[in-house]
Amino acid sequence: MDVLANNDWRRRRAVPTVDAELDLVVEDADSGFCGAVVGFEFGAVVLEDRHGRRRNFPLEPAAFLLDGEPVTLVRQPAAAVKPRREVTASGSIAVTGLTARVARRSRIWVEGIHDAALVERIWGDDLRVEGVVVEPLDGIDELSAAVAEFHPGPVARLGVLVDHLVPNSKESRIVGNIRSPYVLVTGHPYVDVWQAVKPAALGIREWPTVPPGRPWKEGVCAALGVAEPADMWRRILASVSSYKDVETPLINAMERLIDFVTEPDEDI
Repeated sequence: MDVLANNDWRRRRAVPTVDAELDLVVEDADSGFCGAVVGFEFGAVVLEDRHGRRRNFPLEPAAFLLDGEPVTLVRQPAAAVKPRREVTASGSIAVTGLTARVARRSRIWVEGIHDAALVERIWGDDLRVEGVVVEPLDGIDELSAAVAEFHPGPVARLGVLVDHLVPNSKESRIVGNIRSPYVLVTGHPYVDVWQAVKPAALGIREWPTVPPGRPWKEGVCAALGVAEPADMWRRILASVSSYKDVETPLINAMERLIDFVTEPDEDI
């Protein structure tokens, strides 16, 4: 027997056949492109990765990996294709038929009303399902006193989202005074939560550079030709419809906070 003949291992071994259902996540074995099934075009399956990029791949034998194992994808008959699962603005699978949970004692604090509105726009559905209330602060200068007054504990966890949380900043020094194991402070590097919105979502190339000493929001409005910060904020908020419109550091920070304040021992 010629062991070198027909040496495509993917075609010589038994490979299972899998229905290419919408939202099934697979990897193209040749290119390594990984994404969810979002449709079909010209006899090929369309995959979309987590960055929203789409590519078409022929439905060839053993052409894909599912959980690291080779599979052959087949297209279901049109009548059998399952409807696409609904997702929330945060990218989570939407929960239907449930009313909002009674609010937990745990809370998530954000620096101001703009932060709260942006969090609501993206994570509102998730937070209502989990029973987590988001409360705006008027800045974090008095954070230590506010935390002490809250009395965090196993059934009353506290998550805090902080703007401009970078080394050697005023914010990092304030946060450094928080020691409770029932408090998690996370943040993003942007001067203001406005800046956590991707410029492309607003139709601009980049956020303007504001000279030191000038209020950041005032400088942004002047550079973009907007009369008032309130007008600019309405434009920003209207431009955000999902997590895809904001920067990754904000997404990561909020996901950590939600996980923290919904830890299982909170219900003990």
